[in-house]
This record gives sequence, C-alpha cells and structure tokens, in this order.
Amino acid sequence: MARWAGVFGIALVMGLTAFGGRAATLSADVPAWLRAHVGTGEGQIAPVVLERARDLYKQQMRKSRVRNPCYMAMDATRPSTSRSGAPAKRFYTICEGRQTFTAVSSGYGSGRNLPQANFRNGRECARHFSNALDSNLTAGGSYLTAEARTSHKGYFTRSGKRVAFNRTFLVFDGMGETSNARERAIGGHQATFLRTQCRFNAPESPYADDSGFARLGRLVDYTSGRSNGCTTWSEDVSKRIISLVERQRTTLYIYPESRDINAVAKAAGNPASLAQKGLYWNAACLSQIGAPKFWRKQSLEPVIRRWRRSLPQQAAGELPICR
Repeated sequence: MARWAGVFGIALVMGLTAFGGRAATLSADVPAWLRAHVGTGEGQIAPVVLERARDLYKQQMRKSRVRNPCYMAMDATRPSTSRSGAPAKRFYTICEGRQTFTAVSSGYGSGRNLPQANFRNGRECARHFSNALDSNLTAGGSYLTAEARTSHKGYFTRSGKRVAFNRTFLVFDGMGETSNARERAIGGHQATFLRTQCRFNAPESPYADDSGFARLGRLVDYTSGRSNGCTTWSEDVSKRIISLVERQRTTLYIYPESRDINAVAKAAGNPASLAQKGLYWNAACLSQIGAPKFWRKQSLEPVIRRWRRSLPQQAAGELPICR
C-alpha cells in the first residue's frame, strides 16, 4: 500500500498534465457548484468525463428518453484504492437541479487469462477493455438504465440464522459500441456473490428445489474490485442507485471509449504528448499499466469461442448435504 500511495502522490502532480486544453475545457453552462467537483483529485470528476456525461444526458432529455433529474458517470481509468487505503471513488451521481454530486467506489471488468490471449486486469488498475461477449471486460461509452431484476442466489448464515440472499440487477441498454450490453448481460448490482458450499433441507422455503433443498454458502464482498464486466457497488450504494433509477431511467456514461484507449495507447509514455493532444487518463494507473488496450470484439470473440470449445465436458455435480 505504501508503494501505491507513492504512485498516487505522483498522480496529483501528473494528473493536471494528463489531459490538455480540449479535455480540460468546461462548457460555459456548467454551474459554479458543480465546477467545484471537477478535477483529478480523490472524489472529483475529470472534465472530459463530466462533459460527455452531461452531453449524453441532455441529448436523451431532448429526445424524451429520460426524465430523471439525475444522471450518472464512471471513470474506469482510476485506481481501486485511494491513498488512505479505502476504496477509491470513480462512480458519480449528479443531480444538477438539486445541486448534489456524489462520488462512490465501483468495480470494473476483470477480463480473462486464456492460453491464446491474456486480457486479465489487475486489482488496482484496468488496462484491458472490450465489448466482446464473455470477455468479462468493461466497455466504455453511452448507456441507459433499464429494468431492475431481483433473483435469489441462495442462503448464507448471519448470527446463527440462515438468511436468503436476493440480489437486484439493474439492466443497462447500450448505444453504438455498447449496443450489445443486453446480449453481454451488462448492468449494475451489489458487489457481493454467494460462494455456494452445500444444500440443506428447507421444504418450507419458497426457494427450495423440487426435492425440498436450498443452497447455502458464504457471502463474498468485492466492493471496488473486479467484476465480470458489470458496474458493481457496495450494498448501501447499490440500494440507493437502484432506488433512484428503477422507476425513472437515466443515462450512464462510462469513460474511456475505444477512441480514447487507442489514442492514449499511441501517446503513452509521453505526458506532454497527452496534454498536447487533449487526452486524459488517470496518471497513477497509466504509470502502472504502461499503456491501455482495447480489444475489438471482431478479433476477441473468436478467441473466446475457441477456448470455450476446448474445455472438457463436465457433468453437473450435485451439491453435498450441509453438515
């Protein structure tokens, strides 16, 4: 953590040079209270991320596709951990009419390490991005929130009692490069999964199978860590966000898009070049990853399909009875 804090400290110096004139210029109509939250520091939103998120929201408002007073954004170039060691804030909810700005932690796509291609992301910074099916990677771009679906995952034990774990999944509809978001099952949800261990006799449970058994496992929290490509939040944040949008859809803009990734990759290693070209990337993460990479779905999806076909066929095993 001390090493990471040192790198992050460098970012505070480099961060102001990591994006140039075009990216750093804010529209004249950005209110003063919101400008106070713009920057590269902890809890702030980078100018280019805010500008694109606002443009998307205004565009969809004009088309009457959204009426929610708030919109959302995410900066997937930021690290997972802040200088204090707490989860870093890189997901934003902005309600201009209410003059509220909220920054929270969120997860990004983990990727995969396959024999034919390694596009696995580290725990602190995302280097790999893609909209390829089954890539488990984040795809930056424009989204609309859609319906919220709640599903049962199993039971876990709390204070000696077995408690049902039901998780709500907020579906995202994408546009352009992210238009396959539904096909990829991309959305937002609580950063918790149930590691199933056994099954117990629970004939009275509405979640029991045909034999009267229910799954029991251990909750695993991965707040601010890596996900399967979805946007993930802590339990309390997840509830707040889903409550905000489940009856009134809104926009979500995730940075970076493929054009940003490709441009930064070409200019990586030369902060002055980034500034001159008006490019932005979180400096601490750029220092760690060297250069980002966008994997085109046309080239990555065949690799993933071949890998899946190479896996041995395994019969579905039955969970053991809990002791």
